[in-house]
Amino acid sequence: MEDKLVDMRSAIAAYVQDGMTLAIEGFTAFICFAAAHEIIRQGRRGLTLARMTPDLVYDQMVAAGVAKKLIFSYLGNPGVGSLHCIRRAVEHSIPHELELEEYSHFGMVGRYIAGASQLPFYPLRSYSGTDLPRVNPAIRFIADPYEGTEIAVVPPLHPDVAILHAQRADRQGNTQAWGILGVQKEVAFASRKVIVVVEDVVDEEVIRADPNRTLIPGLVVDAVVHVPFGAHPSYVQGYYDRDNKMYQEWDDLSRDADRVQAWLQEWVYAVEDHQAYLDKLGASRLERLKPGSAPAHSIDYGVYR
Repeated sequence: MEDKLVDMRSAIAAYVQDGMTLAIEGFTAFICFAAAHEIIRQGRRGLTLARMTPDLVYDQMVAAGVAKKLIFSYLGNPGVGSLHCIRRAVEHSIPHELELEEYSHFGMVGRYIAGASQLPFYPLRSYSGTDLPRVNPAIRFIADPYEGTEIAVVPPLHPDVAILHAQRADRQGNTQAWGILGVQKEVAFASRKVIVVVEDVVDEEVIRADPNRTLIPGLVVDAVVHVPFGAHPSYVQGYYDRDNKMYQEWDDLSRDADRVQAWLQEWVYAVEDHQAYLDKLGASRLERLKPGSAPAHSIDYGVYR
């Protein structure tokens, strides 16, 4: 079996190139900031960033000049407010112009499902009576071949690269996750290349012992990267909680473009990698994010005799 374990710097250098469409997914959880920061360090440009809920991760990438376009649904700092860097880019072209392609949550889900299933489009009813089709020509209406009524459709989405975070994987890329899974599986199957970033790399026997927890099979994974706390300041179920303090701090400092650049210099460019970022955060802050224990009951899958 192919050993796909590489370090983050090598994975980004090999798979993320200028001008690509990139998806860093994770619905509130599993958002791989470690990968986003490495992309910024390596100076990527002209990326189209796809994500159901652009939050701090894409706000930081836009501020760093990485992106030319967002494909998204719901844009904001969850539970806090606006994304001020993206807003500056849209309203004032700082650091440069940013194109927007907006969908509903279900519209983005539909695009990923269509991409994963190799479908020409995905039908959904949720755009009737809304203004989104007026500003997004990719949302179209066709006749329902069964009832004859009009129904909205969205095109498939095939990111060039997906970066997905999870609790654990083996060295072949068989990836297990639990908690709020969002569209991780659909994005993996829709994308041309997949980088999986995990808290733990485990033996194949661990994966085989609990097969129903395997969300992403190794056959669609190109690289496995081991980065503990790689989703900070978002969270990973059972490993660490969301760092709400950082989301609140970002709302304040991101209102000022100069302060954002100073933050990027201190927390991204001036640190060698994610471990250096964690060292800078400090062990006590990370310790406060550790959750309590809530183990699931064991399962006996049985063996055929």
